[in-house]
Amino acid sequence: MDRQPAGHSTSGDNAPLIDIIAGARPNFMKIAPIIRAIDARRAQGSRLRWRLVHTGQHYDARMSADFFEQLNIPEPDVNLEVGSGSQAEQTAAIMIRYEQLLMKQRSSLCLVVGDVTSTMACAITAQKLCIPVAHVEAGIRSGDWRMPEEINRMATDAVTNYFFTTSEVANDNLRRNGVPEERIFFVGNTMIDTLLAHMSRLRAPAFWETMALVPGEYFVMTLHRPANVDTEAGFRSVLLAVADAVRGMKVVFPVHPRTAKTLSALGGLPPNLLLVEPQPYLEFNYLVKHAKGVITDSGGVTEETTVMGVPCVTMRDSTERPETVDIGTNELIGTDPVRLRPTLDRLFANQWRRGSIPPLWDGRTGERIAAELERVLDAGNS
Repeated sequence: MDRQPAGHSTSGDNAPLIDIIAGARPNFMKIAPIIRAIDARRAQGSRLRWRLVHTGQHYDARMSADFFEQLNIPEPDVNLEVGSGSQAEQTAAIMIRYEQLLMKQRSSLCLVVGDVTSTMACAITAQKLCIPVAHVEAGIRSGDWRMPEEINRMATDAVTNYFFTTSEVANDNLRRNGVPEERIFFVGNTMIDTLLAHMSRLRAPAFWETMALVPGEYFVMTLHRPANVDTEAGFRSVLLAVADAVRGMKVVFPVHPRTAKTLSALGGLPPNLLLVEPQPYLEFNYLVKHAKGVITDSGGVTEETTVMGVPCVTMRDSTERPETVDIGTNELIGTDPVRLRPTLDRLFANQWRRGSIPPLWDGRTGERIAAELERVLDAGNS
């Protein structure tokens, strides 16, 4: 289940130890810049140590291997191996196993990222043991309590000590909840750190040539939320609307495991929908970078398309990342597939706004987080 932390923990037992929590695929993109920045400070004499805790909430051996290799992330010091299960089952298993780890070797701070079950479960567990919590991507809100992620965000922020935010909107959300200004750190977006660090390494997937893909002449689609994929009739109507709205262009559709369950029951799909397996980081973002546009219900994808300047259509009624709509290239159209055609008609008519990049999405967020972590931990030990 665990091993002793490797070279990143050689500063001595009395040096501050930060648990960095990861449980699902998006988490790894968010923690990579933080690990890199802490290591850079350590090379300059910092005493900070970190321990990478993989909860095992989502685990695909092939995809995990790809992510660790592609993003240059060390193997986890600890894998809690909780596996699949219901929301409650996963939450309970993570809390029990993380508590056991902390009782065996206590950390100085628990750093969680994003809004998955692991984020909430580890934050609560640490706080109950009087271990302070830092939340990266704190303060974002969709306002939709039907989303498990929204509950995770709210519960995590309720027990957080240090709030690292991606936008002024998130800052305002926290202020309205009574969070003191001195605990809010507007640092930017670690997802964008990772994207910018690897932009020159993006590479075409193996099927690029066999599917005869051409830059600017295909779309990328990712769908997995219940409103879009959980009923056969509703999902079919979305797929047919997409196939019609793209005017015959190819649509590359990496199929989320959740989506595959419904998709397997459908037949006779339009031939321009190209179903592929979930793609590794470098290959997926290569597809996005060179696409005519993206159709999605993911929050993270809208951040990446904003920075790459790729038109993006989000099939959701709300978003926790409004800056991608207000500033970026994203347009929120709701879940009614009828709205796809007029939206994409504007894209084909070259009427899509160019968008710009939100403040501090500059590739240096990890550095700012590491600096603040060192400051607050030094203050706590003084």
